[in-house]
Amino acid sequence: MTGGSAPLDTKHGQYLGGWGNLGSQPQKGVTTYAISANRQRPLAGAANAAVFNTWRRCRAQALYVIPPFAIAYMAMNWAVEKWVLSGPLSVSQVEEEE
Repeated sequence: MTGGSAPLDTKHGQYLGGWGNLGSQPQKGVTTYAISANRQRPLAGAANAAVFNTWRRCRAQALYVIPPFAIAYMAMNWAVEKWVLSGPLSVSQVEEEE
């Protein structure tokens, strides 16, 4: 055993290297590229894409939304006309009162 803080391979008694460098040779040919944070344009084209994406999604949902609303509107319109005509006053009498 050694008194230092150097890690040893307990089986072979050899120095393994510091953390992240466990006794292997340094790699060659690894290239790392970086770009400054203020040069990256994280929102480039976001407004344009948002407009067209919103249009595409609304168009895709139109056939699921418009027919039920149209049917509900027609049913409410029919019910209101039926209620007005079936009341104690006719449409002509309601117009005369106003």
